[in-house]
Parts: sequence; C-alpha cells; structure tokens
Amino acid sequence: MTRTLINLQGNPRKMVVLGLMALLLLPFMSLRAQTPEAEKNFQQCKACHNIDGPKLIGPNLAGITERRDTAWLIKFIRNSTEVIQSGDEYAVALFKEYNNIPMPPHDLTDEQIIDILAYIDNGGKVADEYLAQMDEAADQDAELVAKRQAELKERDLKLAELERDANRNFGTTFIIVLIIFLVTLFDLFVTKVIKATFVHKTVVLIALVVIGEVVYKEASALGRQQYYQPEQPIWFSHEIHATQNGIDCLYCHSSAEDSKSAGIPSTNVCMNCHNQVREGKITGTTEINKIHEAWNSGNPVEWIRVHNLPDHVYFNHSQHVNSGKLDCAQCHGEVEKMDVVMQVEDLSMGWCLNCHRTTEVQFAENEFFKSYERMHEQFKNGEVKKVTADMLGGGDCMKCHY
Repeated sequence: MTRTLINLQGNPRKMVVLGLMALLLLPFMSLRAQTPEAEKNFQQCKACHNIDGPKLIGPNLAGITERRDTAWLIKFIRNSTEVIQSGDEYAVALFKEYNNIPMPPHDLTDEQIIDILAYIDNGGKVADEYLAQMDEAADQDAELVAKRQAELKERDLKLAELERDANRNFGTTFIIVLIIFLVTLFDLFVTKVIKATFVHKTVVLIALVVIGEVVYKEASALGRQQYYQPEQPIWFSHEIHATQNGIDCLYCHSSAEDSKSAGIPSTNVCMNCHNQVREGKITGTTEINKIHEAWNSGNPVEWIRVHNLPDHVYFNHSQHVNSGKLDCAQCHGEVEKMDVVMQVEDLSMGWCLNCHRTTEVQFAENEFFKSYERMHEQFKNGEVKKVTADMLGGGDCMKCHY
C-alpha cells in the first residue's frame, strides 16, 4: 500500500487521471441518494411522465439513466428547448415523437436533478435509510392535525358561547320586562289585586325605561353584525395561509391600499398556489377541489362578505390603510389566527369616532395631508403636539354620511 502511494506521488499523470475518474464517478455515487426531497421535486415531473406504466404527455422515465448520460440529462431537464435548438439528434427526435411539445424549464440544481434520477432508478421509492425519518415526520404531521382539530373545536365552542351570551342578554331582559309590564297593566285595569296604584305606576315607568333602552340599542345596532361568522362555500383558514404559510394580506386583498374595498380574491389568485397544492393536511382534497371546479367551470366562488356596514355609511380602505397607516387587525381583529373569519368589533359609529379621537395620525411627512397648511404651521410651531383624525375632519358627519 505504501509503495502504491509513493508510486502515485511520483507520477503526476496517474494522479490527474484518477482525479478525473473520481469526478466523473461522483454523480453516479450520488445516484444512491433517493432522498425525500427527490420525491417532493419529482412532483414537477408527474404531470407529464410516469416512471412505468401508461405514457402521458412525455415518455416513461424507467431506465432513463441507461439511455442517456447524467450530464446530458441535467442539461435537458434544466432547459430542453435549448438542447433541441442546439441540434442534438436525440433531443430533436424526442421532440418530434411527442407532438413538438417541449418540456418546460426547471429551476433545479445539479444535485437535485441527480437525486431525482436516483429516485427514478429506485422505482419511485425513497431509500430505506430515509423511511424512518419520513414515518417520524408523518407522525408529527398527524399530531399537528389532531392538535389543530382540537383547537378548532375549542375555538368554535368559545365563539358560539360568546355569540349566544351577546344575543341572550337583551332578548331575555326584553321578554321578562315585557311580561311584567303587561301583567302590571292587567292588574291595574282588571284584577286590581294590588290596591296601591303608585306600585303599578312605578313598575310601568321602570318597564318603559328598560324596554325603551332595549329598543334603542337594538335599533342602533340595525345593520351591524358583531360576532357574525358565516359558513363559507369553501373552508378557508387564514391561520394556515397567513400564519403557517406566511402569505401577506395584500397578496389576496391587493386593492386594500388603493381602493375603497379590500376586495375578495378571484379564483385565479387561488390557483396561483393551488395549481400545484392539491391537498391540505386538515381538509384533504375536498375543499381544494372546489377551487378547481370553480376554475374549470368559469363560475366564481360565491364568498360571503363578513364585515358589512349600513348602506348610508361611507368607508374607504385606502384612506385608512395607505394614508392612516392602520394595521388590518385594528378593525378586523387577529384574522391571521382565525380558521373561520368572524366580525370582532361592532363597527358602530361610536366605535369609529372613538378611534378618530384617540388615534394619532402620521401627519408631518404624509403627502395625503399636505393641503392642511394651517395645521402644518401649528404643528411646526409646537401649538399642536399631536394630530388626531377628528382634528382633520374625522368627526364631521359629512365625511361618512355625505
């Protein structure tokens, strides 16, 4: 062994040859990887290829590493059009055989492509050394799903209880007081069990005050729907999309900064992701299939609006989000933690006015308020320490009820 090493050290040509052989063999040594990442990346191939079985848009992939060398496959998978345009005979023949349909380019590294080739050579199976890890990951996913379902159930119970309490208070009070009111009047004019009429007058007066207050509160809440939580045509979780997957609110509600309404995303926005994501860990394929049905039929998903204002109220999202710099949660609550969206605030006029009176506006360097010259002078001179929305007309009736 020592003699061999000495001979190699004394023969640079042999060392160079062995080094080149090692580099050439390295990709084939890596073919034994067959990692879970290869299974994930192979999903891009499944739309057009089977490893074995009936042919799809492209050829079957079984034995592909025997038909072509690794360097050619890497180049072809990354950009087949480039290889075809170079005049490669095999690539051109393949292109013509499959109806001149080119394979789309793939943004994969050499290592990822080699890993996919190993996965194909293994018959579409991950290497045994990774199966235990995948089983452990599957167990963790199952535990996560069970935990999320338990949280959903608990949250639904709490929300239902909250809504029942809110509706029960006024309803029960109104019915009890109305019964007392009618019984008192009946005794006053018919049965006359209680002789002292001042008792009847006192009870009637109190009952009228209570009934009047309940009627006033119910009338003032007309058109508002705090704790409203409708069942949507597709089960959509903001917690999964916004918190777990980190999707920004403006990706789906893109008009919130520039329009009166934040907007409801169209089906093609959903399909940007769900063209590839076809199954959810909690809902399986059922709910995502509804998106594809809407896409294929051309009929929009009929989402139910949760946050509604009375018809005589004007509200502009862009003014609050873009100019007022308000966070979505200030009006809508922590939507990113909701599986089913619920209206948290009552959105009453008093609630809005209180916000206008207490919320400080980013006034000094805000282009939206550049026309308030006198206010700018007072702000610079120190006459005004902070500017709130009501100081800029946020308390005027005509701003919302023009």
